Amino acid sequence: MRIAAVELLIEFPPVVVNAQAYAAAGRRTIRCVLFDLDGTFADTAPDLAYALNRVLATHRRPQAPYEQIRAAASHGGAALIRLGFGLETEDPGFAELRQELLAVYQANIRRDTELFPGIHELLEALERRRILWGLVTNKPSWLTAPLMQALGLDGRPACVVSGDSTAHAKPHPAPVLHACDLAAVAPAECLYVGDAARDIEAGRRAGTATLVALFGYLSAQDRPQEWGADGYIRHPLEILDWLDGDD
Repeated sequence: MRIAAVELLIEFPPVVVNAQAYAAAGRRTIRCVLFDLDGTFADTAPDLAYALNRVLATHRRPQAPYEQIRAAASHGGAALIRLGFGLETEDPGFAELRQELLAVYQANIRRDTELFPGIHELLEALERRRILWGLVTNKPSWLTAPLMQALGLDGRPACVVSGDSTAHAKPHPAPVLHACDLAAVAPAECLYVGDAARDIEAGRRAGTATLVALFGYLSAQDRPQEWGADGYIRHPLEILDWLDGDD
């Protein structure tokens, strides 16, 4: 999986691929940058892998390879149970295993999780420019809030929208629109950055600009060039280049 992810990065020019089309529509003034959490803002895969393999060990199942877990980490607990146990959501025992997984994860929510390299510097740069930032994640609030606190970021973002903050989760646009409302910024003045197709779909449907985080939890089966994003970044600090129009 790791080799496939590296090959995926090579397919894309740096920073912005759809720059001409985006410029033709009129360059936007971005007042707020919104991030997906898992796989874009924070590298949570090590702790999700720890939790899954703890649950697998409890049930005397083989350990799951880290690279497979990493590729599934953006898709939540259901995807991890599907990976580790081969079960679907309607199968007997699925819901109980998912709750067991999330309980172990909650107890180890910042065992090895860190911000992706460059995120700390990016946030400082955005704040110096007086550009707001926030999070829009499908992670439930009872996991999002303690993670943000453990990362020392509680109170800094203009908005944090979790998977249970609105009636619909991504790819529905409601969470992104709610984030814009909380930040008091129009969707057209927001940029949403994510590493999954549902992130880009949610942002586009909400009316924000969108960037794909190629450094995130993409699998070999993902085709980000087909998601319709405004651009692609290999490193968080490339967001600053995109904002500056350095295509």
